[in-house]
Amino acid sequence: MGRLRGAGERITDVTLGPPPHPRPPQLPSPSLPFFVYGTLRPGGPNHDVFLRGRTSAEEPARLVGAVLYDGPGYPYAVEARQGVIQGELMTPRPTEHEALLAALDHLEVFTPGDPANLYERVQREVIRDTDGELIRAWVYLAAPRVAQRLRTRGKLIESGDWRKR
Repeated sequence: MGRLRGAGERITDVTLGPPPHPRPPQLPSPSLPFFVYGTLRPGGPNHDVFLRGRTSAEEPARLVGAVLYDGPGYPYAVEARQGVIQGELMTPRPTEHEALLAALDHLEVFTPGDPANLYERVQREVIRDTDGELIRAWVYLAAPRVAQRLRTRGKLIESGDWRKR
């Protein structure tokens, strides 16, 4: 999840302006943890920028029912029955959840209901590796038009782990 901008240029400005498209009115989002699988994982270029100091827990986890495709400096998760993606479950500090949700939506170019989205933020069950417990979390999956293109022309990451690509 998350990505580099330009040729290796990290996103470093976390002071976000308004989203590119006005957001329609919506119900508050549940305060769920996030499942991350790309540049937002610990050690990734966007982890320190967006998550350091804003989480109360960061735990290894797996998303069953999705596969990874390599993108231009970041991965895409696409739903697939037989897939498993390795990542981390990030639990935001309660005081950080709303701001973090907005920052990650901006990073992932996600606006609810916008057909130009690259990703869709959805709720999925992930498996926490430490105890096997199913945890409901936010996950950014490739938007339908992006997922369709990846299934036909994308480079699949066979291991399901972007670090091992």
